[in-house]
Amino acid sequence: MPERELPVGGLDDVDAVTRAVLAASRLLVAVSARSLAEVEERVTLPQFRMLMVLFTRGATKLVGLADHLQVAPSTAMRMVDRLIAAGLADRQTNPGDRRETLLTLTAEGRRTVERVGARRRAEVAAIVERLAPHQRAALVEALTAFSEAGGEPAGPVADDGHPHPLGWPTDVAGAREV
Repeated sequence: MPERELPVGGLDDVDAVTRAVLAASRLLVAVSARSLAEVEERVTLPQFRMLMVLFTRGATKLVGLADHLQVAPSTAMRMVDRLIAAGLADRQTNPGDRRETLLTLTAEGRRTVERVGARRRAEVAAIVERLAPHQRAALVEALTAFSEAGGEPAGPVADDGHPHPLGWPTDVAGAREV
């Protein structure tokens, strides 16, 4: 792979770095969209995000789920109802407090999250494999610094087979993405 020229203004040019990050984010959004393509008739992006939260957090109360997703409990309830109707989520009585209901993934919901995650991981790995070893090392360093600057927690060191939770911290530019 040929070496790229340094951006105008050098490596410290905020505009050049911003353009590079935006280009990379377009690629990652495309990878994510393709990974969701096989389930898009059953699950919307916000619903998939809810599945991811249930996958990573396990059984969760509706209020906690709504809070984590930064949506109103009524919105979360409508999303849960659709996921239950699709056979991807379920309600269960909390054994510790029978007045509470916990939301969980069904086996099909778990398989859906795992399939989408595996597809996304494979596509990203194929892209990373095309980079030279020194580019991979630089990318790890740059993306780690970028994630830390944005308040995103580091991913797991070893691949434990579980996708990283979708954080979307509230303190980053007032983001309220669902």
